[in-house]
Amino acid sequence: MKNLLLVECSINIVDEGEKQVKLGRVSRIVKILTTLQSGHNHSVDELAKLAGVSRRTVFRDLKELEAIGVPYRFNTRTGGYGIDPDFFLPPIDLNLPEALSLLLLVHKGRNYLPMPFKNSALLAGLKVENNLPAKIRKYCDTSLQKITVRPNAHASMDSLDSNFSKLQEAVRKKRYVEMGYHSLYEGKEITTTLRPYHLMYNNRAWYVIGESSLHKSIRTFNLNRIRKIEVLNRCFVNGNNFDIYEYLGRAWSMIPEGKIYHVKLQFAPKVANNVAEVQWHATQKTKFNEDGSLIAEFRVDGLGEISWWVLGYGDQVEVLAPMELREKIATTAQKMVQLNKQTYKLPTFDRAI
Repeated sequence: MKNLLLVECSINIVDEGEKQVKLGRVSRIVKILTTLQSGHNHSVDELAKLAGVSRRTVFRDLKELEAIGVPYRFNTRTGGYGIDPDFFLPPIDLNLPEALSLLLLVHKGRNYLPMPFKNSALLAGLKVENNLPAKIRKYCDTSLQKITVRPNAHASMDSLDSNFSKLQEAVRKKRYVEMGYHSLYEGKEITTTLRPYHLMYNNRAWYVIGESSLHKSIRTFNLNRIRKIEVLNRCFVNGNNFDIYEYLGRAWSMIPEGKIYHVKLQFAPKVANNVAEVQWHATQKTKFNEDGSLIAEFRVDGLGEISWWVLGYGDQVEVLAPMELREKIATTAQKMVQLNKQTYKLPTFDRAI
């Protein structure tokens, strides 16, 4: 509320002679202000989407913030706006949806979402909850009693906090780390010295991406497979230019293979809507046929990852292109048929006397 009053009073001073600014506009400007205070840079398009207004309106609101002395800056590297880290305004009061969304994440999601420091998240949430007005706290308590979160499959989180904490420190301070790692690719435990560049959550697990001394290239390591890790007292100087999006490129998930393929698939009507309602890849294009089937097209780097996704739809999908993927799917499917055609003999056990 203090933020709201500050912005409202300041705007009225700047816009002297004009009619009183509507509360809706003030609330929107406070929302933009709060977003800019998050410590991250946000583009005009992101701010416009968040506030539900046009780019032109966002630019007008930014001028209002500038007029009342809010020191936001434009970052030419990221193409986004942010507020100087030394600038501080007291936190604003949470409304009902904001409070509920935060407590929903803390109370219902923390045990099921594979996020680090879940106990710290609980303590932070309790601090916020304890300072909520009684009416909002009661509303949230009643609502949460009728909400359930069913967990998806994800990697074990037993060592997540420890590994994540050490790697996060190493990434921030640009420190080498020495790791003992169970490599599925090598089929054994390996030891490597890593320059960690980035932490990423993808497909049910956390990963660190960095330059491996053993492989002499940038590699991806699953945090759950790290057997031992030590942050070394040595710093590296490169890594500032590492861009996660540039590295991943058009990979289907997270492993680029160095060759772009135009993938064209036809899904049967039974699963067509299920496929179309999800944005599986940034390059995705879909079109329904008259019979209810779906044509889905992608431009992806490599066929290894997407082939497993295609196989998951069984006989409900046909690969139209490229031929390499069609042959890969057919070969794997034939092996599956042969494997499951074999008669499986149940093991026999001697009865205990």
